[in-house]
Amino acid sequence: MTDEHDGSDRSGGEGGSDRDDGNGTALFLRSDELAGLAAPEEYVDAVREGYRQRGAGAPAAPRTTLANEDPPGMLTGYLAVLPETGAMGGYTYAAGFGGRDAHFFLPLFDAESGNPLALLDGASLNPFKTGAAGAVGVDALAREDASTLAVIGSGAQARGQLRATATVRAFDTVEVYSPTAAHREAFAAAMNDQLEATVAAVASSAAAVEGADVVVTATSSDEPVFDGDLLEPGTHVTAMGQYDREKRELDATTIERATYVPDLRERVAQDAGSFIHALEAGVVGEGHVRAELGEIVAGTAPGRESAAEITVFDSGGTAIETVAAAHLLYERAREQGLGEEIEFAPASEALTGE
Repeated sequence: MTDEHDGSDRSGGEGGSDRDDGNGTALFLRSDELAGLAAPEEYVDAVREGYRQRGAGAPAAPRTTLANEDPPGMLTGYLAVLPETGAMGGYTYAAGFGGRDAHFFLPLFDAESGNPLALLDGASLNPFKTGAAGAVGVDALAREDASTLAVIGSGAQARGQLRATATVRAFDTVEVYSPTAAHREAFAAAMNDQLEATVAAVASSAAAVEGADVVVTATSSDEPVFDGDLLEPGTHVTAMGQYDREKRELDATTIERATYVPDLRERVAQDAGSFIHALEAGVVGEGHVRAELGEIVAGTAPGRESAAEITVFDSGGTAIETVAAAHLLYERAREQGLGEEIEFAPASEALTGE
């Protein structure tokens, strides 16, 4: 996916859809059709608005994951309603199993009528909507003068996080670490071509974290990827690579030292492994959760309260960013005449059995 787009100023923010959705016609949008429909900053704007609505009371639920042993795999889904955007829906994806791959279905419905709007092939937008959620966390919690960024991880999710985060703070330098030298060097070279900041690969996570104003972790690691004692006062951390009770990117020291903000409070006890480990280690209590991100974005709860405060945004993934991003892309696709119309029978007709 590139940054090319049609220049429209519609961000999926307020006012809902102007679609005439009085029937069961929806758009099926392929992954290649979604490429280039929105720039990173537009994803960030749409996702920020989604979290504002969540902070004002919009419904959202954490993921449900069903694991299978033979063949090994998992089926996952989550949901959200964004009433002011005018959309609701979520994500359902299967990963592993016999095919050893993943496929992402993203259904989108009109929040007023309940009629289907679109079905998106959701894999290609994943790093962009997840990166946008991380960037909203940075924008809400990091110091305004943050100028140095550490990225731990060098895959597609790390790229999405960096590209989105670079739209909310004017970083001078970015240092990236991942265990494979060739991967981190390729990441740095590619991002240097896309960003104004100087992006450099470093030889350890400690080298990246020391002196960083913002730290982003986007890894598949089961264990902490840096020592929390290395964080300097005033640092913000966004962790997005794990959502499993038994896995954690952040150590107990980081959680203990930080003001802790999750995407959804309900998710913390379910799969926020870093927080759960710190709780079990006895270094924090359940009251250590400051607020949900949406509450801070909506202004109903405080975020950063001092320049020296260390903050953490635990971004395990929700349908808030999924629905916000999907609606943005759906509206762009309609404007450009993209997608294939598909028909869904209303239950009032289909359930008659005739």
